[in-house]
Order: sequence, then C-alpha cells, then structure tokens
Amino acid sequence: MRKRDYKLFEKGGIYHIFNRGVGKMNIFEKEKDFKVFLYRIKENLYPEEHTNSFVYKRKEYKRKLLPPDSFDLICYCLMPNHFHLMLQQKTELSISKLVSKFSTGYSMYFNRDRDRVGSLFQDAFKAVSIENNEQMLWTSLYIHENPQKLGLVKKPENYKWSSFLDYLNPSRNSICKREILFGQFNSPDSYLKYFKNPKENKEAQREMLAFQDLFIDEDFLENCT
Repeated sequence: MRKRDYKLFEKGGIYHIFNRGVGKMNIFEKEKDFKVFLYRIKENLYPEEHTNSFVYKRKEYKRKLLPPDSFDLICYCLMPNHFHLMLQQKTELSISKLVSKFSTGYSMYFNRDRDRVGSLFQDAFKAVSIENNEQMLWTSLYIHENPQKLGLVKKPENYKWSSFLDYLNPSRNSICKREILFGQFNSPDSYLKYFKNPKENKEAQREMLAFQDLFIDEDFLENCT
C-alpha cells in the first residue's frame, strides 16, 4: 500500500511499526525502561511463558494477555525518543491490539515511575506495509542501522537496544523470529554482505526514499545520498 495505514492489517502481513514520544520527548531514559518495554512485548508474543498476575499496592491483579502465536517480531530498535518494530500478523487478530497492549502497559509503568500524568506517545502509531521481500530486507537494515545513522554509535553492533546483536549471534536468545530473514542466507555474514553491493545499495536507497513517510528520523534522510 506504500503509505501509512492505521486500520488495514491482514493475516500474514508484515509491517514496519514505529512511534515516538509526545513532543519528541525521550521515552527511554534508563536501562530499566528499555527492559520493561521489551518485556511488555515479549509477554504478549509468548503469553504461555508468563504469568498474568501481579501485585500492586498489596493487591493482586490479573493482566489479560493476547492469544499465543498471534504475532512474530522480526526485528526491532529502541531509540531514546522512538521505537521501530517489524512485525508479522499471523491470525485475524490485528497488530493494533498488540501495539495497544504493550504501549498502554509501558505508558502506565513510565508515568507511575516518574509520578507523571498524560500521554507518552505521539498520536497513533505509524505503520508501513512491507510489500515484497526486497523491501523487508532493506527495512530490517534501516531499523538496525538507526543508532549509527543518528550518531549514537559508530557501528550497529555497539548499540545494546536493537535486535542486531541477535542477528550477529544466532545462538543468542532472542524474542525475534530470525528465521524469516535468516532463512534466506547461509550465515549472519551473508546477511550483512547482501547489503554491501554498491549497485544494490544505490537501487535500495532509491526504493527506500520512495517511502519517505516511513521515516520519523529526519537526520536519516540527510545520510541517504
């Protein structure tokens, strides 16, 4: 569909999901923030591995999780003021349900932790449909290179809060379904080498720039020359 779409999520579809803090505020400020956000995603991707009960102010509550095997997380990157996820919807249950679950849960944690009230995220989340395999591969690179492109690290592997390290080390535990990408390559090295062909790079950059509404990181466009 080559545009942002908040409603038309389909079974089997793969989507690049992203959002940032209201007013571009930081939504991840300390290590615990990153961990809580990932935990909120993980518990709804793999509810059978988590208890849905918790205690708050000496009272026990039940948190309703989503049905198992409803979604796959392919890759992710959490930046100080925004996040990127590539998700596949595996049933008729909309990705909107998953995003609402972890966003609401994380917002409640963030506001409670800071004694804060009000919205945390800017409007509704954004979504771009992945229409073909080429777009999926290059979007995964965009997500993994985000910290480098925005100057937080010199190399993607130096950034702790993305799935890039999971792709460099297949034996590493991951919440991502890496075989969706890895199934096309013989090794992590071949995945990375795929993007180093100068001709492929030029064509891919032109294709990615056709999806300008995909980018919420203005500085990234300046690096796509």
